[in-house]
Amino acid sequence: MAKLKLRGKDLRNIGFPESPVISVAITVMEQHYKHHSQEDALDLLQQVLQEPEAYRADEHLGKIAEKLIVEEITDIPLNEAPADYAVYGREFIDEGAISQMDYAMRLPVTAGGALMPDAHHGYGLPIGGVLAVKNAVIPYGVGVDIGCRMCLSILDIPHEQLEKRASSFKRELIAGTVFGAGAGWKPRLEDEVLEHPAFGEISLLKHLQQKAADQLSTSGSGNHFVEWGLADILDADNEWSLAPGLYTALLSHSGSRGLGAQIAGHYTKVAREITPLPREVQHLAWLEMDSEEGQEYWLAMNLAGDYASACHHHIHKRLIKAVGGQLLARVENHHNFAWKETHQGEEVIVHRKGATPAGKGVLGVIPGSMTAPGFIVRGRGAAASLDSASHGAGRQMSRAKANQSFTRHELTRLLKEHGVTLVGGGLDEAPGAYKDIATVMKAQTALVDIVGRFYPKIVRMADGGPRED
Repeated sequence: MAKLKLRGKDLRNIGFPESPVISVAITVMEQHYKHHSQEDALDLLQQVLQEPEAYRADEHLGKIAEKLIVEEITDIPLNEAPADYAVYGREFIDEGAISQMDYAMRLPVTAGGALMPDAHHGYGLPIGGVLAVKNAVIPYGVGVDIGCRMCLSILDIPHEQLEKRASSFKRELIAGTVFGAGAGWKPRLEDEVLEHPAFGEISLLKHLQQKAADQLSTSGSGNHFVEWGLADILDADNEWSLAPGLYTALLSHSGSRGLGAQIAGHYTKVAREITPLPREVQHLAWLEMDSEEGQEYWLAMNLAGDYASACHHHIHKRLIKAVGGQLLARVENHHNFAWKETHQGEEVIVHRKGATPAGKGVLGVIPGSMTAPGFIVRGRGAAASLDSASHGAGRQMSRAKANQSFTRHELTRLLKEHGVTLVGGGLDEAPGAYKDIATVMKAQTALVDIVGRFYPKIVRMADGGPRED
């Protein structure tokens, strides 16, 4: 097994401050945790960063914790009690996520919030957290993978062909996709998003334009995927006038790659310098919307969202052409983003970190797992949820725990039972690592109506490895 090798930017990307703690942390991890994967090592470091007091007495991690524990100096106190917010599916949401949301609802800029039924502990805002704030944007409230999104294409190819031509669909899926941190597509593609004026206006983006060009039309690691499957249209009164029934479909999940990660890391650091907060909420530091920094981040965030969308469109165009199909319908949505919206008569910035927009009549896709169906949904515009719904089933165990809990034999057996072919993927993405999607959907019947289902059949994921850089 290759020994662990960390870089300073790996730590900065997960929120470590630019200080001597970075070199201390790298030394400790490479000496005492050298057989950890990079992903597991960064997960552990994030835990130390979030709660250094809990690791103060640890023989090795205590050295990192001591560097992180400093006397708090803050001019921005939190409100004494969290504002009220709606929680959907509270009975299967971990207390860590509830606690994080409580803290978010104590920010002085908070105007509203909600917690979706797939919620679980994250950093700053929990995954599945929805937070509305006044005249501010929170980079870490959007998350590292800015514009992470779903894209579903429904094709004119008879659904029986997916099984009859399975080897062909699998071959084209492998040939037409690239996964993993740092991965690029060759030859480079052209797209108008690469000509966006922001690349010339913001100094950070000038250095990221080439990375964005290299990675256009590729997918990240972790839970990102591209998969062939069957779309079952249930609602006869659908937006595309499709007859109810089964269709061949293509579904993808990924975000803005290295471009988004670098934007998130840079502006989170800027926000923490400008907006000093208690340690419990330091990742929720904000930038005022009327500040130069806030306007820069907003422009960069929207560029990253457009870039993520372009990546999906290129992947779909390439694969649909390869199998000889024509597009009948498409549904797509971000689920790591911030929007200007009006709620209760007030304009606010709504952050959906792992949550799907579900305004009245708004379509979206909520995936399950590699063996569980996903859902095509239509938002009901529920005010209590800030027009939001879950972004998936949601993890019920960490990646490290999943790797320890499942075997490759068990995963192979489960895939066979469901008639699913997996290319790549790891035990950290085993279906059992996720909550039951049926339970999650039952908890949000007030938020969305089901238009159809998507059943994965040929799934392509990264082979495993480090997170996005």
